[in-house]
Amino acid sequence: MDAFQRSQVRTLVDRLAEHPHHIIAVSGPRQTGKTTLVTQALRRCGRPSLHLRLDEVDAEGVPPSEAEAALRLPRKPDTEWLVEKWQQARREADGNPCGFVLALDEIQTIPDWSSTVKGLWDADQAENRQLHVILLGSAPLLIQSGLTESLAGRFEPIRVTHWSFDEMADAFDFNLAEYIYFGGYPGSARFIRDEARWREYVLGALVTPNIEKDILAMTRVDKPALLKQLFKVGAEYSGQILPYYKMLGQLHDAGNATTLARYLDLLSTAGLLAGLPKFHPSRHRARASSPKLNVFNTALLTAGSGYTFAQAQADRSFWGRLVESAVGAHILNTASRDTQAHYWRERLMEVDFVLRHGPRTIAIEVKSGQQIRRLQGLEAFEQKFKPQRAMVVGEGGTPLEEFFTNPVEHWFDVP
Repeated sequence: MDAFQRSQVRTLVDRLAEHPHHIIAVSGPRQTGKTTLVTQALRRCGRPSLHLRLDEVDAEGVPPSEAEAALRLPRKPDTEWLVEKWQQARREADGNPCGFVLALDEIQTIPDWSSTVKGLWDADQAENRQLHVILLGSAPLLIQSGLTESLAGRFEPIRVTHWSFDEMADAFDFNLAEYIYFGGYPGSARFIRDEARWREYVLGALVTPNIEKDILAMTRVDKPALLKQLFKVGAEYSGQILPYYKMLGQLHDAGNATTLARYLDLLSTAGLLAGLPKFHPSRHRARASSPKLNVFNTALLTAGSGYTFAQAQADRSFWGRLVESAVGAHILNTASRDTQAHYWRERLMEVDFVLRHGPRTIAIEVKSGQQIRRLQGLEAFEQKFKPQRAMVVGEGGTPLEEFFTNPVEHWFDVP
């Protein structure tokens, strides 16, 4: 995997070639390769650097050796430690004509990190110091709040998402069916020939830390058991519209729809599970609708489904929903912040995905090849809303491989 480089590596190298006008914030879901891409960029950028990981154990959860432990960081780095390391980077930057790069990994583990970084960064900017700063974090909720509250206008984001089909194909030789079932986690790719091990890795090493470390440990959640149940039910129903009252009937101590909507927002921010609203010209009406659930990575659906790879392909209904979830995950991961994803349903008419970017709208219907379904919903949506484009993805339309290879905005631009 180390030889494969994601597109964000080139972006980061380009940023490091410029004068440091902004902090570089690299954030995204757990286990999407943020540390690796920063390491690769630091090797290529031509500037001396210091890359500090603020966690105590490595990515596999293995304690360091005795020799390594002597070089590791203190158990709980604090703001005093942060200032000390920043001062060290300043001395390096002042003594080198190429400047210096300081990369701080898992920055969210330091309490009140953003206000400390703000003061240090402002002082460096006042002195026009050649010190680039990269901040990384696996807790998007806390990284986002720290950046937007204390560091507004001082950072430039580099968004890291779940891996796409072409990335998994290039790096791990995944075919289309493997990508649809096993998803886009690079760390799990080596386990796919041992499905029991793969499943345990996804559920134990990816899902559990995502919820417990990146949400529950960083954000106030009054009902943590409910959040975990909601994720489990939501992943199971990925690709389906599930009204809040039906969710309430399946969850213990579920509270109310407002609580569930907030928890869905938390799961979405963490890159786990989204609740897409119904398309409506009025955004308020859309927000109040029943959500269509969709995982950000199909591994989150299949690992807990009970289906093996072969069984999933043999079950037409399940595979069709899995293909639809894979299309939805690609939309969620590649859409820009200015593009909103919806679904549409009116009586018996339905459109799988509706994308809106400013005044432009695209309607998408997914056909897996095993589904036999007319396109009345797509036709009805065209007549009512006159979208810029109405497209079928899959059988009889744009091939899945082509759709997965292009970001969402591509389909707004092609004639």
